[in-house]
Amino acid sequence: MDTMIPIDTLGVFFAASLVLGLAPGPDNIFVLTQSALRGALAGLIVTLGLSTGLVVHTTAVALGVAAIFQASALAFTMLKLIGAAYLAYLAWHAFRASAVGMSNDGKTDFGSITNWHLYRRGIIMNVTNPKVSIFFLAFLPQFADPARGSLSLQMMLLGGVFIVATLLVFGGVALIAGRLGEWLKHSDKAQRLINRIAGTVFILLALKLASAER
Repeated sequence: MDTMIPIDTLGVFFAASLVLGLAPGPDNIFVLTQSALRGALAGLIVTLGLSTGLVVHTTAVALGVAAIFQASALAFTMLKLIGAAYLAYLAWHAFRASAVGMSNDGKTDFGSITNWHLYRRGIIMNVTNPKVSIFFLAFLPQFADPARGSLSLQMMLLGGVFIVATLLVFGGVALIAGRLGEWLKHSDKAQRLINRIAGTVFILLALKLASAER
């Protein structure tokens, strides 16, 4: 049996993935705020972290692990509360932050945020959102066909295509927001305002995730 997904099917899936990537959500909002505050490079690093998280979700779907979050209310609730708590933690840091400026070594002027921290934040934000796994569990199989062979391999391929689309969309967001940040970096007041806005957004996202249902 041919395990290759037809090109036209992949094309439709890729187009749908681009549209979904543009829809407002915690991930692209996080990329936008971090890029505006710390530059396009920071946003691109966050994007890589988020995409790494998508690898975890894709693997979970391919192996059937994601079905646990759909079937178990306890597992779903525990993971979403962890994610909500992490968003609240980011909100707390955003409200406490002063104006920041990127140095050549990738650290802010108060030395607390490195590129590794940004990458790790991207991973944690994505992995601790069980709705991503459930979304993948509902979305990916629509483009797979048991007649073409291993469903697990097809899920991994579709997940890879989705990640490419995410990299393109979020990368574009990072570059645009980073350019905006260049205009704002000379204004401490503007940077403090963005931090407050980011903190407020994180609180709202935390509340939304905490109240999410399967």
